[in-house]
Amino acid sequence: MKCIVSDDVVLSRPLEGPLSPYIAGFAKWTREEGYALHSRQQKVLLAARFSRWLGQQAIGVRWVCSDHPSRYLRSRAHHVKAQRGDAATLRQFLDFLRHQGVVPAEKIPPPRLTPVEKTVLTFKRYLRDERMLAEASVIRYVPFVRKLLVDRFGDGPVRLSCLCAGDVVRLVRRQAPRLRLKRAQLLTSALRSFLRYARYLGQVRCDLAAAVPTVANWSMPSIPRAIPADAVPPAVGLHQSAYRDGPPRLRDSAVACSAGIASGRGGEARTRGH
Repeated sequence: MKCIVSDDVVLSRPLEGPLSPYIAGFAKWTREEGYALHSRQQKVLLAARFSRWLGQQAIGVRWVCSDHPSRYLRSRAHHVKAQRGDAATLRQFLDFLRHQGVVPAEKIPPPRLTPVEKTVLTFKRYLRDERMLAEASVIRYVPFVRKLLVDRFGDGPVRLSCLCAGDVVRLVRRQAPRLRLKRAQLLTSALRSFLRYARYLGQVRCDLAAAVPTVANWSMPSIPRAIPADAVPPAVGLHQSAYRDGPPRLRDSAVACSAGIASGRGGEARTRGH
């Protein structure tokens, strides 16, 4: 006996199980979501079979939870080959039922925080509540602080009193060359802020913030390491030209030659009188 679920979805047998009254609504949802006809038929069929299995297990609507789809698929795998997307379809079906208020929403326990994450969390609260930093700044600081703590303490307890200048310097020397200038400066700012916070807590007695290396805010990629020999005029020529014009011309001659060297035209510099 066929079961007409919607205008274009027909099943070969009647609906069974505690979720039967909601299969037609799920079929309508898949159509509204834009799934192709074949995909809609497969999703509705799987939802119907899942409902039938729940009935066989004597599981009522109010007791359905996120563990049941995986249990059903494991049971079904003994006699039917699993299809790609089956698990996703059943998650969609449960989300649809929760949205309709049929299946109660599950309370997911918060993840258990590692010692590093607990320290990072308290630091974030300090930045917001005590320092009144903007949320954007807090978000930028946290990854660098987390990196320092993970490098030093791993998954173990965080003892800020065990931090030393070497830990800080090593992190900056390893990370800064990989970062763009502004990001590298943000790294050092974040570390200084955190180390001041650790001292504020009384867990660090010395001023470790002062140990954070400074990232230069300038560079000189265009300045040559050495002046080519052919760009430097003979010393004798410089000496003679300076004194031929007399002492008053000494400074001007030296400045003219220096300007020629700096511009890469040392051989072309001319002093007055040549």
